[in-house]
Parts: sequence; C-alpha cells; structure tokens
Amino acid sequence: MKQENSNKETEYTGTIVKGIGGFYYVEASGDVYECKAKGLFRKEGITPMVGDRVCIRPGEHQDFVLSRVLPRRNAFVRPPVANVDVVLAVSAAADPKPNFLLLDKLILMAEKKDAQVILVFNKADLAREDFACQVRQRYRATGYPLFFVSALKRDTLQGLKEMLKGKKIMLTGPSGVGKSSLANALGGFSMETGAISEKTLRGKHTTRHVELLGAEGLFIFDTPGFTSFSLLDMEPAELKEYYPDFTPWARDCRFGGCAHILEPDCGVKEGVRQGAISSLRYEAYVKLYQELQERKKQKRY
Repeated sequence: MKQENSNKETEYTGTIVKGIGGFYYVEASGDVYECKAKGLFRKEGITPMVGDRVCIRPGEHQDFVLSRVLPRRNAFVRPPVANVDVVLAVSAAADPKPNFLLLDKLILMAEKKDAQVILVFNKADLAREDFACQVRQRYRATGYPLFFVSALKRDTLQGLKEMLKGKKIMLTGPSGVGKSSLANALGGFSMETGAISEKTLRGKHTTRHVELLGAEGLFIFDTPGFTSFSLLDMEPAELKEYYPDFTPWARDCRFGGCAHILEPDCGVKEGVRQGAISSLRYEAYVKLYQELQERKKQKRY
C-alpha cells in the first residue's frame, strides 16, 4: 500500500476497493493508495463509494487525496457500492427455504439500476427432487441466467464462473444462503463465513464493511448481509417496466397504461392464463404493486 509520492503534479486514476474509518483505499497502476477525500466533497454532497472510478493525487504531507469521482454506471444505497456490472441474486435451495417475493424485489433493484441479473440457488444438493424444475418454470420467460450450485462442489460452479469473468459482481440475498462461501469457491477468496442460527434459521452476519475483492478474473463486492428489503423510489405504474417476461404480452393490452391488475383485455393476464407467464410470479407482482400503492397512499398523509 502506497502512502507517499513526491511528484505533486501526478494524478492517478483507479478504483476504490475499500472505505473504512474515513479513509479510502484506491487501487491504481497495480498499487493500493490510502487516501482521504478532499474537503470539498462534503460541501458538494458527494460521497465516494466502493467501486467508484476516481482520480487521486499527492497531498501536502506525503499522503494522497481523492480529488475526483468519475461518472458512475450505477450506485446502490444498501449496500453502498457503485459501478456494479452483475447482481448475483443468491437464494438457498433449502436451509433456509427460498423467499421468492424477496428474490423478485432483488431482481427489481438490479433491473432499476441497469445491472445484469443472474439467479443462483446455492445448496442445490439439499433441494427436493422437483425443486429445479419448479424454479425454471417460474423464471423461464424472464431470460435471466439461472444456476443451481453448491459452494462445496467446485464442479457445479464452472459455468457460472465463466459468465462472471471480468465483471464487478454484487452478491445479494438474505443471510444464511451461503454468499460468502459461494464467493470463496468462485474466486478463491477468504471471506469469513457464519453458521445458521438455530433459533432464527438465518445466517449470522459476518461482513462488517464493504470491500471490492479481485482474484481469478473476478471482482466481487464483499458487503454486509441483510434480512429484509423494501422497494424504494419506485412508482406503482413503474413496476411493470422491470418485468421482461411481461413485455411481449403487454403489446396486446387494450389500454396503453395498463397496470395488468384490474383492466379488461390485458395481454399480460392472457399470458398468465396460457401459462407463458408464471402465475406465481404474476401473483408476486400483484403483491408488490399493492405494496407500492399502499406506501404511496401513506406518504400523502
């Protein structure tokens, strides 16, 4: 890690790989520099994030200063990371059993941020015999890549690893599904893992800060886990735009602004009736739509 440089005119471009205790660690030109953000950032309302492409320059006291944050592809609030290429939405096939409503929320989060979605079901060796078939039926019309793997069996991970090479990846999903174990198996990392709590059937949180790790051609955000998720900054009418399985059928709706809920002559509901769109995924859509409507109503009062 570099902390000094005598050339005051030098400016490096790099990526923030860790932020902790007011310091940012920037990888640039093969080295990692410990930096403080310039004071003007706070005044301008700029908060650097792990994953940001930034410019750094030597400071006044043999240190380095983070001088500019370059334009972002995207930025997430929870966890606070930027420039995510792929959201790996991880569920457990069993122990704990998958929460499909939460999974659909994670997919929406990724879609809204224009990140590629890949669905991963870990602990596939523990699943019941018909589990994979049912999941494929639910998501087949979305076009999302779908993998059934076991972090304990490296041979199940090869296809997924090839798809992820060279990408900045955020693993997301409830705690206890084996995100850290999966990352370790994919890239040879050494993330701390935790056992399932017998009382809550949830994983114990093991990650305390955000860090971007790179190994074997993979770049993975190591982020704190979470056990709940809510849809933020989305209007009810916007929700349908993030369902790729609805798109071909929505062209046949009688009304241009069809929400695919109560309207007559709805192409999406016809797609559900014909089995082209999963009825379970559609039912989850209706629940999310109602959740957003209720939140909007509460904001008025």
